[in-house]
Amino acid sequence: MVTPISTPQLPGTADEARQRIAENWNGVCRDVAQAAADAGRTPSEVRIVGVSKYVDAEITSWLVEAGCRDLGENRPQALDQKVHWFAEHRQDLVEGLHWHQIGHLQRNKVRRLLAASPWIHSIDSERLLVEVADHAQRRGDQVDVLIEVNVSDEDAKTGLPAAELTKLVERFLAQQPASSAPSGVRIAGLMAMAGWGTDPQQARPQFARLRELRDALAQQTGLVLPELSMGMSGDYAAAIAEGATMVRIGSRLFAGLL
Repeated sequence: MVTPISTPQLPGTADEARQRIAENWNGVCRDVAQAAADAGRTPSEVRIVGVSKYVDAEITSWLVEAGCRDLGENRPQALDQKVHWFAEHRQDLVEGLHWHQIGHLQRNKVRRLLAASPWIHSIDSERLLVEVADHAQRRGDQVDVLIEVNVSDEDAKTGLPAAELTKLVERFLAQQPASSAPSGVRIAGLMAMAGWGTDPQQARPQFARLRELRDALAQQTGLVLPELSMGMSGDYAAAIAEGATMVRIGSRLFAGLL
């Protein structure tokens, strides 16, 4: 578990840290844009989710000041705490800010998490999908979710085995009422992480596999699945080349501070 650093732990002044974060953000934006161009895509097709688990809420706010409008957290408790901190201390930054739950999610944390209306990238079981749908329906919400798939087939990795993907989604859809009432969730696509210690060239076939699974699932179910959340600080260019629409960047954004 990552322990977030706070302002007293910074190597320099707050102003220096703000400037460094802004420089890091602008550098990541340029590199993502270049990776998109190299893949024959436009930068607007790729959303940068700034993974803010490394730092506290105040330092996270400096990343938002720099231009990041999508923030990802691993732990629901940390996400909830930061949502409340922004509401209390930086209301000026809240409009247009989107939260993303990118880490493993336990079912007993769902109800509290949904208060932030986050994207949920880490749906890895039918029970969790149903839990999110049920709580969202009670709130009158429609939550955007991604199914996490274990494309590396590593036992230590979270995520649904690829062979179970279509069956899970088809069972969930079959349980929905025939009326036009919202299901509580919108399955918007898939998420994956490359295997441990995988370099970008080794990761690329895994990202291609996720894209192929997404395309096959869309064809078999009729769902519109525009999103692929894949790629992190070390391999996002390979992910973009294979169709990533969201890349989860953390350590690069806080380089020089951690």
